Amino acid sequence: MKVRLLSLLSDMATYQDREAFIPYRRSDLIELCLDDGQLPNEKVQQFRDFCTLLSAYYHFKFHAYLERLKNNYDPFNPDADTQSRVELTPDKLAEREANVVTDFQTILERANYVPLSPNSLQRAFKEKSLIQLKTDVDFDEFDQLVCYCRGDYEETIQIKKFIRKKDKKINVFERVVLLIKFKSADYFQSKGDKLASLQFTPGKMYLYFYKNIPKFDLELLFPNIKISMTWKDRLLLIVPAVGAAIPIILRVLPKLLIVIGAILFFTMGPSVLEIVQASEEDVRDIMPVLVAVLSLLVTLGGFAYKQYSNYKSKQIKFRQTVTETLFFKNMANNASVFHALIDAAEEEECKEIILVYYHLLTSPKPLTPEQLDNQIETWMDENFGTKIDFDINGPIHNLEEIRGKLVQDGKDTASLSEIPLLTKDKQGCCQVLPLDDAKQLIDYIWDHIFLYT
Repeated sequence: MKVRLLSLLSDMATYQDREAFIPYRRSDLIELCLDDGQLPNEKVQQFRDFCTLLSAYYHFKFHAYLERLKNNYDPFNPDADTQSRVELTPDKLAEREANVVTDFQTILERANYVPLSPNSLQRAFKEKSLIQLKTDVDFDEFDQLVCYCRGDYEETIQIKKFIRKKDKKINVFERVVLLIKFKSADYFQSKGDKLASLQFTPGKMYLYFYKNIPKFDLELLFPNIKISMTWKDRLLLIVPAVGAAIPIILRVLPKLLIVIGAILFFTMGPSVLEIVQASEEDVRDIMPVLVAVLSLLVTLGGFAYKQYSNYKSKQIKFRQTVTETLFFKNMANNASVFHALIDAAEEEECKEIILVYYHLLTSPKPLTPEQLDNQIETWMDENFGTKIDFDINGPIHNLEEIRGKLVQDGKDTASLSEIPLLTKDKQGCCQVLPLDDAKQLIDYIWDHIFLYT
């Protein structure tokens, strides 16, 4: 793993090389909290029940996100097998496109993914990669480009250099998500591109979800990638040919006029010899030179064809390697990416809330958000050897937004006011409701989600 760098900002610890992602499943995290031994035995099952209610509530909330994403994405889905009820106007299409991108970015950030800007991508493309061919991606072909990643680690691989294998360290993104919206067909036709030869449908939006992608091979994920010769390939094709041609050229140049006469003699007859002022004897003496020239041309042609065939074989092998590699690293495409990321965002938000609620519930003293943030990071590090940069603001906001009523002694709910699951005192310290009240509050919210009368 990479060395972690620490920098302090205000009273809250922030880490340049840590991520907010919590590398445990939600169910495992609940058990890790219970294994901590801070809750009395009679509260253990109540804590599990609270986590179950909380998870169900957030599953419902994120399902609404999913439905909105699917509806807005439908006009741009290249895999759609249904027909639209009405044809959308350009303004409506633009509105839906903006909604998809905005909601998509929100979900990625809630799943603790980090954005990569187009400039960062272009810089990564320029770095030397594992692929020994020149690649290029035209960013001007995109109306929208969104790229996020999660998990940046270092891996040692073996590469073949000449006849030896050599260890090489590369940086790898554990998860990469890419959204691309291509420009309309008119744009590509104006460039002279044949629409039938494109590897994508203009005007559509493509989503990709991959795992374990080398940082400097991100261009392989783009469907409009173009492949060409490297300078090494070109030199291997040209230099040997030039080297072989020079001695023959130096031999031929002094007798160039006679060579021309020889060519004309055999094509047009003896009468042309007077024009080039060459005798028939000179022409016949030049035959060995002419044969050598023709042999050279055949040899050079064969060599050039062999070098070009090697390049084409290399190109085919490259595409095969890319196809096979991405096949096993692909996790989802297009609309199915929404399902995977919604699940990840739901999981992350629940884990963050569970950690915040548990530590406030078991803390012997009130904690400010900064103190709580540092305590959770220290707890994860000391107990499980897991270093994270916990994002305290998100879960605190979410706990404040979970509001309901606590019904006691059969009181009419109309006379009660809603209260949040988390409050702050005058000193800015956070407090949460006890387990019994917290369960009742979420149960109240569930009971009042669908009120049609």
